[in-house]
Amino acid sequence: MAARYERIAAELRDDIVGGVHPVGSQLPSEADLAARYSAARGTVRQAVAVLAAEGLVGSRQGARRIVLGGERSQSFAELHSFAQWARSNGYRVGGQVIAQRRRPARGAEAGRLGSDTVLDVLRLRTLEGEPVLVERTVYADWIAAAVEAVPADCESITQALYDTAGVVFAYGEHLLDAVAAGTRDAALLGVRRGSPLLRQRRITTTHEGRPVEWSDDRYRAGSVAFSVRNSIGANPLIRQAGDLRFGA
Repeated sequence: MAARYERIAAELRDDIVGGVHPVGSQLPSEADLAARYSAARGTVRQAVAVLAAEGLVGSRQGARRIVLGGERSQSFAELHSFAQWARSNGYRVGGQVIAQRRRPARGAEAGRLGSDTVLDVLRLRTLEGEPVLVERTVYADWIAAAVEAVPADCESITQALYDTAGVVFAYGEHLLDAVAAGTRDAALLGVRRGSPLLRQRRITTTHEGRPVEWSDDRYRAGSVAFSVRNSIGANPLIRQAGDLRFGA
């Protein structure tokens, strides 16, 4: 089940796309929205932050949120969570933990995550039954127990951590590049060693800025693409399906 703030964001998004709140207009105040949805102002603030991340609304200092556009880009949740992105696009998604262990933080991990010990998880993700993504995620020690309690075949770790521990992934920094498949990645993804893989590295934090994870995600060539649409108000990064024909 979607979080309360996600449901509010979805209704506001529909209103913006449908023209109830036209481009250039102001959204109702947080107090008005809280009353409309019978929700706490903090919940409304999270919902509006989702729309801001999608480039639908912006703000000026001391002013209410301004509607910037009526074309939706992907939400933070869809970009951060492979499972949520896949489901929103109608794909059958799967996942399996291949290996998981606690260990001392290495190199820059301690600085990134603010943790001397980490939980290291290797996970294989599938679309339409085809292996497309190897995730190497290192979690900060404070969230490790909650991650360990998630079933190994859980589709969405993001949703599971929200449901069980109340963790909201709020901010992410992404770095994209290409790498060659090593022996293990090649075997997991069913490609030749040395084949090109699209790599997405990210650090993700909570609303309070507390680091949650550092992840190195490697996509099979042709499975997804990322696009960026630039505007003065927002520069959203979007994950898209690639040319891979699943099951072919």
